[in-house]
Amino acid sequence: MTPKHPTGYALLHNPRLNKGTAFTDAERRAHGLEGLLPPAVTNIDLQVARRHAEIANLDDDLQKYLVLSDLQARNETLFYAVLMSDPATYMPLVYTPTVGEACQKFAHIFREARGMYLPITARGRVREILGNWPAQDVRFIVVTDGERILGLGDLGAGGMGIPIGKLALYTACAGVPPQYCLPVVLDVGTNNQQLLDDALYFGLRQNRIRGEEYMAFVDEFVEAVQSLYPKCCIQWEDFANINAVPILERYRDKICTYNDDIQAQDVKSYGGADWAFWNQACPVHNNSYPGYKGYGKGFAEFRPSTTVTTQKPVATNPTGTTQSTTVTSWPVTTTTR
Repeated sequence: MTPKHPTGYALLHNPRLNKGTAFTDAERRAHGLEGLLPPAVTNIDLQVARRHAEIANLDDDLQKYLVLSDLQARNETLFYAVLMSDPATYMPLVYTPTVGEACQKFAHIFREARGMYLPITARGRVREILGNWPAQDVRFIVVTDGERILGLGDLGAGGMGIPIGKLALYTACAGVPPQYCLPVVLDVGTNNQQLLDDALYFGLRQNRIRGEEYMAFVDEFVEAVQSLYPKCCIQWEDFANINAVPILERYRDKICTYNDDIQAQDVKSYGGADWAFWNQACPVHNNSYPGYKGYGKGFAEFRPSTTVTTQKPVATNPTGTTQSTTVTSWPVTTTTR
């Protein structure tokens, strides 16, 4: 049975369907919106201009983040239109660097619940709780346990700002419909005493669970996702190294999953190192692994073990001729021709 399309007040409070003052006169009559909106119809360009002016008058980036967050919560169409109208201005407000401060103060700026909070105290019931999410078809989950948020450390449940922000980029940059996205926090506690002492902190008030109990909880989460959303890709975000690498190793060949901090960042590192080798004859020594947020280990663990072929001659060869070169510091044989 097709769900009934919301009308009237309920429609204006459905962020996925709400268009605010952009509803036409015909739409207002058809959906019972007359009298619930100012009479003037405003097109999307004017709505975006209004938000531009509002945000430009704010001096504090966190306040701008909150304005955009509130907009996303009530009118997703306008939120993404604003975001993509000036990506250079708004991306840093929605995600890094501003999201870091938002995560640090998340409990103090909390407006309304978004995403799923799965506490380790609910072990044995994770599938049941995850099933409370209203969407039946989830294709992308970004999940964190909040232990290593942007190099800021353990922010516990406040790390939710990262999955929310990352999935906003999925939609804005890759066109993923927001209804297919789900931000998740696996709350296993926090070792941040400042958070534990904060009366407003909304995560579990306990130290972090480690070891077998932690992994069993992660296993149950993955099984629940596979059961409820079999077409879903899981992105692991801002886990501490001690958990990030084993989790990726555990699931990478079993389900659709990846860790952006380990894999995507280290692809960049590998590419940069490769460029340096060919263009600067820069040796990459053993145990010297560039990487973002301390994930250079991923460069070491997950670098390609293959033969790479390139058309470029070695830059330092004075004759410009090609030669076969073995890079002994990596398990890669690089051949020119």
